[in-house]
Amino acid sequence: MSKTKIIGRTEEYERLDECMNSNQAQLVIVYGRRRVGKTFLINEYFHNTFAFKLTGTYGKAKEVQLRNFASSLKRQTHKEQKAPKDWLQAFELLRDYLESLPQNEKQVVFFDEMPWLDNQKSDFLSSFEWFWNDWASTQDNLVFIVCGSATSWMDEKIANNKGGLFNRQTCKLFLKPFKLAEVEEYLLSKQIKWSRYDIVRCYMIMGGIPYYLSLLSSKLSLSQNIDKLFFAEGCELWDEFEHLYNTLFTNSESYIKVVEALSSKRGGLTRAEIVEKTKLNGNGDLTAVLKNLELSGFIRVSIFYKKAKKDALYQLRDYFTAFYFQFIKNNYGKDEQYWSNSTDNPARRTWEGLVFEQICKDHVFAIKQKLGISGILSEESAWFVRADKENGTSGAQIDLLIKRRDRVITICEIKFSNGEYQITKDYDLNLRNKVELFKSETNCKESIQLVMLTTYGVKKNEYSSVIQNQVIMDDLFYR
Repeated sequence: MSKTKIIGRTEEYERLDECMNSNQAQLVIVYGRRRVGKTFLINEYFHNTFAFKLTGTYGKAKEVQLRNFASSLKRQTHKEQKAPKDWLQAFELLRDYLESLPQNEKQVVFFDEMPWLDNQKSDFLSSFEWFWNDWASTQDNLVFIVCGSATSWMDEKIANNKGGLFNRQTCKLFLKPFKLAEVEEYLLSKQIKWSRYDIVRCYMIMGGIPYYLSLLSSKLSLSQNIDKLFFAEGCELWDEFEHLYNTLFTNSESYIKVVEALSSKRGGLTRAEIVEKTKLNGNGDLTAVLKNLELSGFIRVSIFYKKAKKDALYQLRDYFTAFYFQFIKNNYGKDEQYWSNSTDNPARRTWEGLVFEQICKDHVFAIKQKLGISGILSEESAWFVRADKENGTSGAQIDLLIKRRDRVITICEIKFSNGEYQITKDYDLNLRNKVELFKSETNCKESIQLVMLTTYGVKKNEYSSVIQNQVIMDDLFYR
């Protein structure tokens, strides 16, 4: 299939090409965070032409979903179609219809928002298992695509199904948000020509979510766009947060409590701290919530260097969610030009510095490329040590540490500024003490490389030699 309107997604297109060229039945799973462009990808790849397509409807009963099935089948066959009494009958009707189509041509079936079809007591999943195992899996010309934003459902019920669909999928596509280079390409396709500094600041709010980016206007500045989309009365995204979590997760209240707790401490929280802050039970239910949030890309689990897994930190990863709690939740409707009016707000400057650290973590592949170590296996982690007042030692923290197979540890210092970053005498001493403390506390025998990650580079002065290498904002746009 020709790749026309799609930005990025090269690997996904190649995998879909492989499925279409296969001489065996294909069960293709497409999942990822809501608004990330799953449906758009499939529609564009297949030019919105399918043997059959059905889209689940959020929060509707089985009877409604089955009536929608009948309507979709009617549009394909141009024959009157009564709603089937259950999903087993629905799949029998689908089989009859597909058998009537030319067997020497590929027949593509697309079930979008599949998790919404599987409501309580619907028997949808067991019926689909029967349909696939009894007939569909034997049809060499069939490509069946299942898609859904409820990543936890897609992972448990389809991708890692332990029952009738165990190991049945032939292709699994997890769509991730755009990286900075893809965001830049997308904005240019919309005639939005911003500096990379503004693109990074846009990424701090929207991440690489195509739907949010599609709402930006080339006629407005970045600040004007943010005001229009997030702070103006009745704005486009005023209810996005509630809609996002309610449609992705059952028992969304628990999920919201967790992400709100994580938003209060950008450095992250341990599991015990999450329990304390949210008052949720630290049992299997919390384990499921944390797992589902991680699967959906809303949080990341940060492992500390030479620490046990139980000491891991859970950090909020979704840019929109973090922006919502930091600025939208308590400011919506108070000032329609809030973002334009807060340019020099110290709290906003602090926030930008913290979020830039997250952007760097999400672009480690580009950092390694700049440092010339892209081909070397590595593990990324963080490290900290608390101050010990009794012994008179200060604390220290490293937000990004790259341990390489060539026995070099890269310590990354991350700073966001609107010009060259200047290392002062005090900061020079702080960096040297941090490195020495890391060596002594971890008994490090590897070589240490100190790298600065900044927007416009480090200003050359008598203290800049402490840095052995540097990565600038432009390097994060590596394609």
